[in-house]
Amino acid sequence: MQRNTLGKTGLSVTPLCIGTSPLGNFPAQYGYEVAAEQAISTIKRSLAGPLNFIDTSNNYGEGESERRIGRAIAEVGGLPDDYLLATKVDPLPGSDDFSGDRVRASVEESLQRLGQDHLQLVYLHDPERISFAEATAPGGCVEALTELRSQGVIDFIGVAGGPIDLERQYVALDVFDVVLSHNRYTLVDSSADPLIDDAVDRGMAFVNAAPYGGGMLVRGPRAVPNYCYQPASPETIARVERIEECCQRADVPLAAAAVQFSLRDPRVTSTVVGMSSPERIEQTLQLADWPIPDDVWVELDKLAAPGRDGVGLA
Repeated sequence: MQRNTLGKTGLSVTPLCIGTSPLGNFPAQYGYEVAAEQAISTIKRSLAGPLNFIDTSNNYGEGESERRIGRAIAEVGGLPDDYLLATKVDPLPGSDDFSGDRVRASVEESLQRLGQDHLQLVYLHDPERISFAEATAPGGCVEALTELRSQGVIDFIGVAGGPIDLERQYVALDVFDVVLSHNRYTLVDSSADPLIDDAVDRGMAFVNAAPYGGGMLVRGPRAVPNYCYQPASPETIARVERIEECCQRADVPLAAAAVQFSLRDPRVTSTVVGMSSPERIEQTLQLADWPIPDDVWVELDKLAAPGRDGVGLA
C-alpha cells in the first residue's frame, strides 16, 4: 500500500490507520462486546500488514485497549520495523485532572501497558476537558508533552479532539507535529476544513478519525439514526438517505463512499477507522479500493457540500 509522509516527522504511514477504541471493549458506546482474544487477534492481523499505523489511547476501555495491544505486540515478538504506534494522554477515568503531572503519569502507564521503552507519537486527547489557558500555562499539559519529547520519552506529539476552533488554537502554538480530528470531516460534516488548511500551511500532518460518524455512514440512517453518538437532525438524516440512494444506484457500499471521501483528499495524511475483528480489516481494505465512478463523486460531493449544517455538534 502507498505511504504518505506524516508532516515534518519524516515518518511514512499508510492512508488507513487502525483505530482501537472498540478493542478496549466499550459496549456502552459501540453496542457490542469485544473479547480479549478477538482484540489480540485483530491487532496481530494489523501488525502483519499492509497497514503500518495504529491508534489507541490511555483511556480506551480504561486502559484495556493498550493492554491488549501490548499483549499482541509481545506475542509477535515486538513492534514490526517501520510501524507507527500512536497513543494519547488522558486524565484518570472519572477525573478532570489534566495537569502536567497527570500527563507524565499517563505516558508512564502507556509505556508499561504497551511494553515499550519509548512512545513514537502521543496526542493530547480531547483538550476541551480543560481551558486553553490551563493547558498552556507553565507546568501544564502542553509543557509536559514538549518536555517529554525533548527528553526522548516521546518522539513526536500531537493534539486530538473535536471542537475545531479549539484545535486551531493548539495548532497555532506551532509545537505539535500532528493534529487529529474526529467526526468533523465526513460526508455530512466538513467543519474540519479550516483546521486541515491550518495544518497544511504549517507542514503538520492531519489525521482524520471516524469517517463513518459512529456508524450512520456504514449502515445508513434508518439503522443508525445517530451521528457522532448523538441523535442526528432530520435534515442530516434526509441528506444521508439521499447519499445512500446515490450509492445504491451505482452499486457502491455507503461505507466505501464514506471512507474514500477522506482517503481521496490529498490534505489528509491518514484516516483512522475503528477495527473490532480481523475480518473488519479485510473489509475496510476492500472498501478503500471499491471502484466509484467520477460521475458518482460529482453527485456525492454536491450532497456533502452543506457540511456541518444540521449536524448540531458542539
